[in-house]
Amino acid sequence: MQKVAQLLGVGVPETVRKWVRQAEIDVGTRTGTTSTESAELKRLRRENTELKRANAILRSASAFFAVELDRHNTDREIHQGPCRSPRE
Repeated sequence: MQKVAQLLGVGVPETVRKWVRQAEIDVGTRTGTTSTESAELKRLRRENTELKRANAILRSASAFFAVELDRHNTDREIHQGPCRSPRE
């Protein structure tokens, strides 16, 4: 590993060992998470974070508009009186 690391210009042989282990996982000769699975997990985690952020924004907007709607309805009742049915 030392000579391979030197030939590749990699300072630490452990880096080459990690590459070999990951290659073995990717071809199925060793158990573990493949590079494809790792990339998919990373993408899904990023997407999950974005969706959580979007949900938080939507919750805040919903709460804001609910307050505005209540305020609008309260103002209308004050100025027009309570809603009456046509039979009254």
